[in-house]
Amino acid sequence: MFLPSVFNSTYPNKRIIVADNASTDDSIAFVKEHFPTAEILINKQNDGFAGGYNWALRLVESEYYVLLNSDVEVSSNWIEPIINLMESDKSIAACQPKLISFYNRNLLEYAGASGGWIDKLGYPFSRGRVFDVLEEDKHQYDDIKEIFWASGAAMFVRSKVFHQLTGLDASFFAHQEEIDLCWRMQLAGYRIMVVPQSVVYHVGAGTLPRGGRKVFLNFRNNLLMLSKNLTVKERLTIIPFRFLLDAISAWKGLFHGDLYFFTAICKAHFSVLNIWLKGYKTHSLKRIPIEELKGVYKGCVVTQYFIKGKQYFHEIVENK
Repeated sequence: MFLPSVFNSTYPNKRIIVADNASTDDSIAFVKEHFPTAEILINKQNDGFAGGYNWALRLVESEYYVLLNSDVEVSSNWIEPIINLMESDKSIAACQPKLISFYNRNLLEYAGASGGWIDKLGYPFSRGRVFDVLEEDKHQYDDIKEIFWASGAAMFVRSKVFHQLTGLDASFFAHQEEIDLCWRMQLAGYRIMVVPQSVVYHVGAGTLPRGGRKVFLNFRNNLLMLSKNLTVKERLTIIPFRFLLDAISAWKGLFHGDLYFFTAICKAHFSVLNIWLKGYKTHSLKRIPIEELKGVYKGCVVTQYFIKGKQYFHEIVENK
């Protein structure tokens, strides 16, 4: 429980709201006893990360929201640098702090590191994290930078834009819904930034542990995100190729004895096809070719990582 660090935040004009997504433990009783000044919203059903936030934020009036996971410890002055930047530029719709590993504070953290990027095929990675390789934080990514996506573990959003774009896609349940939202923000003409002068410490996998369900959601949601946001021409070329690359990844996992990984990807593909057949609802924003957006690597990160052996962000993206 990292609520004490949130209460110790030095930013004065804040409300601390605990949104409970139909938890079955004694967390609400604990919050009421130990943090009586925290506001509590209780959802009667578990709508997942995406649906839960949509439900809660419809009940909250504020100029800015901070979507903060329960497994994140914050530093005392983590709010000020980001709010100051967003106040200075109304075109910025979302920001993230630098995420450091809670258990190893020399490492950047998996769920966003120092700003999220994506490659032309839709594979997400970060400044400081490529696939499962985490870089040591040597302050090499401490510059304020425009990025493709901000981490949902600690995501500052302009409330007006959040509601304008109908929030997170609740059908995602969890995983990559923040990337989809940031993509739509860019299509709507807004910018996404990382402000590394703000630092938080993330435990990771605290909401949904690693396993078959996590793999299923990641692969399914990534394909759904591509089908929503790519141009028609891109969908016809990129999505079939992604199905092929996913299949290769699944068979590779099976050959290494990981039946759960193989099964999860197969289920993800069948789920996507079923959703498409039922008529997947998308948005009315004008599509822009992915390579024209900010924070996009115009090559294939899979090729750079698995074939060329480039494991670090700065090796792949020259203009870091």
